[in-house]
Amino acid sequence: MQKSRPSRNHKKPQEDYSFAEADDRVYDVFRNHEFGDYPHAQRHELVKFYMLLMQNQKSQNFTRLITLREVAIKHFIDCLMVPRLIKLEFPLLDMGTGPGFPGIPLKIHLPDDRMILAEGVQKRVEFLKLVRDELKLQNLDIIGRYVNEDFVYPVQSIITRAVESAEASIANVAQCLNVGGCLVLMKGPNCQQEVAPAIERWGGLFQNRKKHLLHFAQDLARANSFSF
Repeated sequence: MQKSRPSRNHKKPQEDYSFAEADDRVYDVFRNHEFGDYPHAQRHELVKFYMLLMQNQKSQNFTRLITLREVAIKHFIDCLMVPRLIKLEFPLLDMGTGPGFPGIPLKIHLPDDRMILAEGVQKRVEFLKLVRDELKLQNLDIIGRYVNEDFVYPVQSIITRAVESAEASIANVAQCLNVGGCLVLMKGPNCQQEVAPAIERWGGLFQNRKKHLLHFAQDLARANSFSF
Protein backbone atom coordinates (compact mmCIF):
# COMPACT_ATOMS: atom_id res chain seq x y z
CA MET A 1 0.00 0.00 0.00
CA GLN A 2 1.37 3.39 -0.98
CA LYS A 3 1.88 5.77 1.92
CA SER A 4 0.10 9.10 1.75
CA ARG A 5 2.35 12.09 1.34
CA PRO A 6 2.36 14.75 4.05
CA SER A 7 0.77 18.05 3.10
CA ARG A 8 3.20 20.52 1.57
CA ASN A 9 1.44 23.23 3.56
CA HIS A 10 2.08 21.53 6.89
CA LYS A 11 4.41 23.80 8.81
CA LYS A 12 6.14 22.25 11.78
CA PRO A 13 7.36 24.41 14.69
CA GLN A 14 11.10 24.98 14.83
CA GLU A 15 11.14 26.61 18.26
CA ASP A 16 11.27 24.56 21.45
CA TYR A 17 10.77 26.83 24.43
CA SER A 18 10.38 26.02 28.08
CA PHE A 19 7.26 27.46 29.69
CA ALA A 20 9.27 30.24 31.35
CA GLU A 21 10.98 31.19 28.07
CA ALA A 22 7.70 31.22 26.16
CA ASP A 23 6.01 33.25 28.88
CA ASP A 24 8.78 35.86 28.84
CA ARG A 25 8.55 36.21 25.07
CA VAL A 26 4.76 36.49 25.07
CA TYR A 27 5.01 39.14 27.77
CA ASP A 28 7.46 41.13 25.63
CA VAL A 29 5.14 40.92 22.61
CA PHE A 30 2.12 41.93 24.68
CA ARG A 31 3.99 44.85 26.21
CA ASN A 32 5.01 46.10 22.77
CA HIS A 33 1.40 45.92 21.54
CA GLU A 34 -0.38 47.75 24.35
CA PHE A 35 -1.16 44.58 26.31
CA GLY A 36 1.57 45.02 28.89
CA ASP A 37 -1.00 45.20 31.69
CA TYR A 38 -2.64 41.91 30.72
CA PRO A 39 -3.10 39.72 33.85
CA HIS A 40 -0.21 37.32 34.45
CA ALA A 41 -2.44 34.37 35.34
CA GLN A 42 -4.39 34.61 32.09
CA ARG A 43 -1.23 35.14 30.04
CA HIS A 44 0.14 31.94 31.58
CA GLU A 45 -2.94 30.06 30.36
CA LEU A 46 -2.42 31.47 26.87
CA VAL A 47 1.18 30.24 26.96
CA LYS A 48 -0.03 26.76 27.98
CA PHE A 49 -2.41 26.86 25.03
CA TYR A 50 0.44 27.89 22.71
CA MET A 51 2.55 24.97 23.90
CA LEU A 52 -0.30 22.50 23.40
CA LEU A 53 -0.92 23.93 19.94
CA MET A 54 2.74 23.58 18.92
CA GLN A 55 3.02 20.07 20.36
CA ASN A 56 0.09 18.97 18.21
CA GLN A 57 1.21 21.03 15.21
CA LYS A 58 4.12 18.61 14.84
CA SER A 59 1.71 15.91 13.68
CA GLN A 60 -1.39 17.92 12.71
CA ASN A 61 -1.75 20.86 10.34
CA PHE A 62 -3.67 23.20 12.65
CA THR A 63 -2.22 26.62 11.81
CA ARG A 64 0.05 28.32 9.30
CA LEU A 65 1.37 30.56 12.09
CA ILE A 66 4.06 28.65 13.95
CA THR A 67 6.46 31.15 15.52
CA LEU A 68 5.67 32.31 19.02
CA ARG A 69 5.62 35.94 17.91
CA GLU A 70 3.14 35.18 15.11
CA VAL A 71 0.85 33.28 17.45
CA ALA A 72 1.04 35.97 20.13
CA ILE A 73 0.17 38.78 17.70
CA LYS A 74 -2.01 37.24 15.01
CA HIS A 75 -3.85 34.74 17.19
CA PHE A 76 -3.82 35.95 20.80
CA ILE A 77 -3.83 39.74 20.49
CA ASP A 78 -6.12 39.60 17.45
CA CYS A 79 -8.69 37.65 19.49
CA LEU A 80 -8.26 39.66 22.68
CA MET A 81 -8.87 42.91 20.79
CA VAL A 82 -12.52 41.96 20.31
CA PRO A 83 -13.74 42.59 23.89
CA ARG A 84 -11.82 45.87 23.84
CA LEU A 85 -13.74 46.97 20.78
CA ILE A 86 -17.24 45.73 21.52
CA LYS A 87 -19.32 44.31 24.35
CA LEU A 88 -19.89 40.60 23.92
CA GLU A 89 -23.03 38.92 25.23
CA PHE A 90 -23.45 35.32 26.26
CA PRO A 91 -23.88 32.51 25.52
CA LEU A 92 -21.45 33.05 22.65
CA LEU A 93 -20.95 30.66 19.73
CA ASP A 94 -17.59 30.52 17.92
CA MET A 95 -18.48 29.27 14.43
CA GLY A 96 -15.75 27.26 12.70
CA THR A 97 -13.27 27.73 15.52
CA GLY A 98 -10.56 25.52 13.98
CA PRO A 99 -7.99 24.79 16.72
CA GLY A 100 -9.71 27.35 18.96
CA PHE A 101 -9.60 30.86 17.52
CA PRO A 102 -11.01 33.12 18.73
CA GLY A 103 -12.87 30.90 21.20
CA ILE A 104 -10.06 29.62 23.44
CA PRO A 105 -8.34 33.00 24.02
CA LEU A 106 -11.75 34.57 24.67
CA LYS A 107 -12.60 31.80 27.12
CA ILE A 108 -9.31 32.30 28.96
CA HIS A 109 -10.03 36.03 29.05
CA LEU A 110 -13.65 35.58 30.18
CA PRO A 111 -13.57 32.35 32.21
CA ASP A 112 -17.02 32.66 33.81
CA ASP A 113 -19.05 33.24 30.65
CA ARG A 114 -20.63 30.41 28.67
CA MET A 115 -19.13 29.74 25.25
CA ILE A 116 -19.71 27.15 22.56
CA LEU A 117 -17.07 26.11 20.03
CA ALA A 118 -18.36 24.60 16.77
CA GLU A 119 -15.91 22.79 14.50
CA GLY A 120 -16.52 20.21 11.78
CA VAL A 121 -13.05 18.63 11.48
CA GLN A 122 -12.77 15.75 13.93
CA LYS A 123 -9.04 16.03 14.67
CA ARG A 124 -9.58 19.65 15.65
CA VAL A 125 -12.54 18.68 17.83
CA GLU A 126 -10.34 16.20 19.70
CA PHE A 127 -7.68 18.88 20.15
CA LEU A 128 -10.25 21.33 21.52
CA LYS A 129 -11.37 18.74 24.06
CA LEU A 130 -7.74 18.18 25.05
CA VAL A 131 -7.24 21.92 25.56
CA ARG A 132 -10.45 22.15 27.60
CA ASP A 133 -9.27 19.32 29.86
CA GLU A 134 -5.66 20.48 30.20
CA LEU A 135 -6.57 24.09 30.97
CA LYS A 136 -9.58 23.06 33.06
CA LEU A 137 -11.87 25.41 31.17
CA GLN A 138 -15.37 25.49 32.62
CA ASN A 139 -18.69 26.37 31.00
CA LEU A 140 -17.27 25.54 27.56
CA ASP A 141 -19.21 23.32 25.15
CA ILE A 142 -17.69 21.79 22.02
CA ILE A 143 -19.92 20.85 19.09
CA GLY A 144 -18.35 18.57 16.49
CA ARG A 145 -20.14 19.68 13.33
CA TYR A 146 -20.16 22.36 10.67
CA VAL A 147 -22.48 25.32 11.12
CA ASN A 148 -24.76 25.68 8.09
CA GLU A 149 -28.23 26.98 7.27
CA ASP A 150 -29.83 23.93 8.95
CA PHE A 151 -27.99 24.54 12.22
CA VAL A 152 -30.25 25.79 15.04
CA TYR A 153 -28.63 26.65 18.36
CA PRO A 154 -30.03 29.81 20.03
CA VAL A 155 -27.30 32.10 21.40
CA GLN A 156 -26.91 35.77 22.18
CA SER A 157 -23.64 36.33 20.29
CA ILE A 158 -21.81 34.62 17.43
CA ILE A 159 -18.21 35.22 16.44
CA THR A 160 -16.11 33.78 13.63
CA ARG A 161 -12.80 34.18 11.84
CA ALA A 162 -13.98 31.94 9.00
CA VAL A 163 -12.76 32.89 5.53
CA GLU A 164 -16.18 32.58 3.92
CA SER A 165 -17.96 35.77 2.86
CA ALA A 166 -19.96 37.89 5.30
CA GLU A 167 -23.11 37.11 3.34
CA ALA A 168 -22.53 33.35 3.64
CA SER A 169 -21.65 33.56 7.33
CA ILE A 170 -24.91 35.37 8.10
CA ALA A 171 -26.86 32.76 6.15
CA ASN A 172 -25.31 29.98 8.21
CA VAL A 173 -26.18 31.51 11.58
CA ALA A 174 -29.47 33.25 10.76
CA GLN A 175 -31.43 30.68 12.80
CA CYS A 176 -29.13 30.84 15.81
CA LEU A 177 -29.10 34.48 16.91
CA ASN A 178 -31.64 35.54 19.51
CA VAL A 179 -33.48 38.80 18.91
CA GLY A 180 -31.14 41.60 19.94
CA GLY A 181 -28.12 39.35 19.45
CA CYS A 182 -24.74 40.25 17.98
CA LEU A 183 -22.77 38.75 15.11
CA VAL A 184 -19.04 39.51 15.02
CA LEU A 185 -17.19 38.78 11.79
CA MET A 186 -13.44 39.10 12.27
CA LYS A 187 -12.15 40.26 8.92
CA GLY A 188 -9.00 41.73 7.45
CA PRO A 189 -8.45 45.29 6.25
CA ASN A 190 -10.07 44.71 2.82
CA CYS A 191 -13.47 43.54 4.05
CA GLN A 192 -15.42 46.50 2.70
CA GLN A 193 -16.22 44.69 -0.55
CA GLU A 194 -18.19 42.13 1.48
CA VAL A 195 -20.43 44.69 3.15
CA ALA A 196 -22.66 45.63 0.19
CA PRO A 197 -23.89 42.11 -0.70
CA ALA A 198 -24.38 41.32 3.01
CA ILE A 199 -26.53 44.41 3.46
CA GLU A 200 -28.42 43.75 0.23
CA ARG A 201 -29.40 40.23 1.31
CA TRP A 202 -29.77 40.60 5.07
CA GLY A 203 -30.30 44.29 5.79
CA GLY A 204 -34.06 43.94 6.02
CA LEU A 205 -33.92 41.16 8.58
CA PHE A 206 -31.42 42.99 10.72
CA GLN A 207 -33.32 46.26 10.35
CA ASN A 208 -36.51 44.59 11.55
CA ARG A 209 -34.72 43.39 14.66
CA LYS A 210 -33.15 46.84 15.13
CA LYS A 211 -30.74 45.90 17.93
CA HIS A 212 -28.65 43.57 15.80
CA LEU A 213 -25.16 44.77 15.06
CA LEU A 214 -22.85 43.44 12.38
CA HIS A 215 -19.24 44.17 13.31
CA PHE A 216 -16.32 43.86 10.97
CA ALA A 217 -13.12 43.93 13.08
CA GLN A 218 -10.22 45.31 11.08
CA ASP A 219 -6.52 44.91 11.82
CA LEU A 220 -5.55 44.90 15.48
CA ALA A 221 -6.50 48.47 16.18
CA ARG A 222 -9.98 49.32 14.95
CA ALA A 223 -13.40 48.01 13.96
CA ASN A 224 -16.12 49.41 11.73
CA SER A 225 -19.64 48.87 13.04
CA PHE A 226 -22.64 48.71 10.74
CA SER A 227 -26.03 49.00 12.47
CA PHE A 228 -29.03 47.59 10.65
